[in-house]
This record gives sequence, structure tokens and C-alpha cells, in this order.
Amino acid sequence: MALDLLFHGAAGCVTGSCAELSGPGFRVLVDCGMFQGSKTLKALNYAPFPFDPRGIDAVLLTHAHIDHSGLLPKLMKAGFSGPVYATAGTRDLCRIMLADAGGIQESEVRHLNRRNQRRGREMVEPIYTEADARRVMDQFVKVRLGDAVQVLPGLEAIWWEAGHILGGASVEVQAEGGEGPVRLLFSGDLGPGGRDYMPDPEGPAGVDHLILESTYGDRERPRVTPEDRRTLLAEELKAAHAAGGPLLIPAFAVERSQELLADIMTIMDEGQAPEGDIFLDSPMASEVTEVFRQRGWNRATGVNPFTCLHGAGRLKFTPDPADSDRLEQLRGWHIVMAASGMCDAGRIRRHLKRLLWNREATVLITGYQAVGTLGRLLVDGARRVRIQGEDFGVRARIRSIEVYSGHADSAGLVSWAQARGPVRGSIFLDHGEPPALEGLARRLAEAGQVREQVIIPQVDQAYRLSPAGAVAGPAPPPRIAPGLAAAPDWHNARAQLILDLNERLEDMPPEAREALIRRIGELVAGAKET
Repeated sequence: MALDLLFHGAAGCVTGSCAELSGPGFRVLVDCGMFQGSKTLKALNYAPFPFDPRGIDAVLLTHAHIDHSGLLPKLMKAGFSGPVYATAGTRDLCRIMLADAGGIQESEVRHLNRRNQRRGREMVEPIYTEADARRVMDQFVKVRLGDAVQVLPGLEAIWWEAGHILGGASVEVQAEGGEGPVRLLFSGDLGPGGRDYMPDPEGPAGVDHLILESTYGDRERPRVTPEDRRTLLAEELKAAHAAGGPLLIPAFAVERSQELLADIMTIMDEGQAPEGDIFLDSPMASEVTEVFRQRGWNRATGVNPFTCLHGAGRLKFTPDPADSDRLEQLRGWHIVMAASGMCDAGRIRRHLKRLLWNREATVLITGYQAVGTLGRLLVDGARRVRIQGEDFGVRARIRSIEVYSGHADSAGLVSWAQARGPVRGSIFLDHGEPPALEGLARRLAEAGQVREQVIIPQVDQAYRLSPAGAVAGPAPPPRIAPGLAAAPDWHNARAQLILDLNERLEDMPPEAREALIRRIGELVAGAKET
């Protein structure tokens, strides 16, 4: 039996990481993540898996971020009963994050079903529940960085430091194929290196095939020291304070929230920015912060920079919904940090609904924003947005800084890939939008890689692997149309149309307004007939 590699997610887009590796006597997944972004892309989370979960022997998990781990409970519900191999840090974070994701799905489905009931539409079910998420944790098996793990006969794996988040790793796999053993390295998400919070990414050299993330494959960021980073953040804090209102930070609950909190505490302690109360309005981020306080030692420095993050003094946790509700009563200078980082779920949407119209408020975006997300719309300069079916004008100051990215930029990705060489077979680029994928392919070619060696797979594309090369199999029926995986969809277009229409109608005289509404009605009626 030959060795086959299939890309079921994070192909042509950033999210939904899931690769299937099958060979003589084994079928394993590397990651099983949730799609995020446009509603068209997120709909794949509800669809059946493109493989039989009962036939999967094991999952090799790179890290805990939901776009890498978020469909594990669904996989279990569909019949997967094998082990999930992960580092201790990844296991501890998944215990919190998956339960939170299940709870959010239950809450949002309840909200949606109330609306569906009023509209006479069918009821929907959550992808999985909080109870499902807790059950799948029984299948986790802890691994240590650098240890060779015999996953199955003919399949061995080693986890390497990825420098991305606590517990995050690249996974080296040695698999028996029809033409002998093949060494693959799945990068997972790679950190930028040079951070005081995380070690630099590592990995073996001389692999046969490299599967490389490409999130920032088309751009280079300025190199900044930890001191430079805190100086930039201090300037944003001072400007937000001068604007007269609160600072709202949409932040990913894992790693980004903890890094920002540690820096803000340091900045205020050193007098670089005005002091003020800091509210971490995310139950999950609060739980994760405790994991960082216990496990956040940087092996490279021997220091845990997160020990200061306890709920005392100016840092305050708001675990209960009532605590979150009381934040609406606050006025003047304070900081609220809430998930999700792309503004598409969780408590951040409620804060945006109450603050986006306020010219004195500031919204600071600190992480990657996928196409089609509310965060991406704000970063791209939208002046009106729709949140949960309501229209909001954007008058708050929208700011963005990239110095907190947990991903390597194009120079870092190329450097890390070169250190893994010589790569005998192919370099597969995943986990990136088309411009980033093409940009990284060019940069790898400029660095000496043969262009034909670099492959950009599409969703569900399969490749037959030998130690020296890869051959694409027949193209499967697409689960999502080419080009839509990383593009705004009709839901985004509809929302923008409604915003534009409402604004236009408000500015029209009554006669013109009525004429436009009649014309639109005629177009809709004509569309129904066709």
C-alpha cells in the first residue's frame, strides 16, 4: 500500500487545519480544526467529514488553537475512538478551549433557534456540546518534546518546539510507504522567534517532505525587541487615554491575551502609560491565564513572565455574565479585553455593539483577521457593519498593531524551511490565503528551492508520496468552490448591500425612497419567478 497525504482543511485558506496521512495499516490525522471566516467556509464545520472517522487510528495534534483542534469533539461523536497525541500544554489548553467552544455553540444555537422559531424555520443542532468536549479529553495521550512516539506499527512521530503558543509543536512523522520509509514534517503554526515569552521554533533537518504554514508568507514585519514592542503598545495606550474613552481589545483567549496583559501591567508599573483598570472579560481567557501562570516557563530564558497575572489590583476577571454586564456602566478610561480575536463570537461582539458608535472609544486589533470576519472589516476601514442582524456606524478609533503576532513572517518561514533542508521531495504550503501562499512560493524559489518542488494544495486534494516526490491524485468534488475558501461570500455582500441600502434610503426624499423600494420589490419578484 502506498503512502497518501490529503489536505482536508487550511488549504487555500488559513483555518480548518486537518491533514490525513494513510499508509500500510494506518490512517491518522494531523490536527482536526474548525473553519473560521465567512459563513460559507464555516458551513463546512456542520457538514459530514470527507472521510470515515471510524477508520481514523489516531490524531497527532500540533497545538490547541481552535482552527487546529476545534472539531475533535465532532470527530469523537462521529465514531473516532483512537488516541489524540499532544503535549501537556496543548492538553491542558484544549480541556478549557474545547469546552468553551462547545458552550458557545450551545448558547448561539439557542439564540438562533429562537429567531428560527419566530421565522418558521427549522431548528438546528450545535456541532457539539460542552459535554462532548469534556468527553473527548479522555482520549488525549501526553507526549514530550523530542521523544519518539510509536503511534502505530509503521508510524513514528516526534514533537518539536514551534515557538507559537504554550505547548505548540511541529510534528515529525516517519511512515512506512510502498517505496520505503518517508520522513514528513508538519510545521503546525510557527512563532516568529526572538520573543521573551516563547522559545524559538526548532525542527529536524533533511526531511523528505515539508508541510509549511504560510499565514504571513507574503509580508515581512519590522524586527522589534520586547522593549520596542512595549513602547509601541504604550503609545497606543496613551492615545486611547487621550481620546477620552475606553480601550477595547479583541484578543485571542490563548497566548495573545496573556502576552498583552503582561505587557500592559509592565507598562503601567513603569509609568509609560496612564494607570487604569484592566478587565479580562473572557471566562476562558481567565482559565487559560491560570495555565500560563503554572506552565508558562520559557525554556530559553528560565523565566515565567506570566506570574504577575493574578486577579488583584488593577487586573480584574469577569467570569460571570453579570460581571460582564456591569462593564456597560463604566465611563472614562479603562481597558476591556475580550474574545474572540476576530470579533466573530463571544463577549467581544456585545462590547463592540455598545462602543463602535462612540468617537471617544478605541478598538485595538492585535492579531490576524481572516477574510469575511468582522475584525477584517474593521481593519479594512468599514464605516458601517452588521452585528447579529443589527446595523452599527463605526465612529470609534480603529487601530491595529502587528508586533504581537504569534506567527513567523515570510523571512522567518523561509529561514526555518531552509534549516530543515535539504528537502528531498516536496514542500506543501498550507494555512494561508492565496496572496500569502503565492508570496511564500516566490520567496522559497528565490532562496534556492525548485519552484516545481513547492505545491499549493486545495481542499481535499490528495497526493501519493514517495521519498523523493509527490504525485497529485484525481481532483475530488469540491466541498467549497475554488476561490471561496479565502474570499468574502454572499453573506458579506448581503450585509454590505443592506448597510448601503439603509444609508441611501435615509438620505432620499420620500418619493424617491418609495420608488426605489418598489423597484427592488420588482427585482425580487422577478428573481423568484426565474
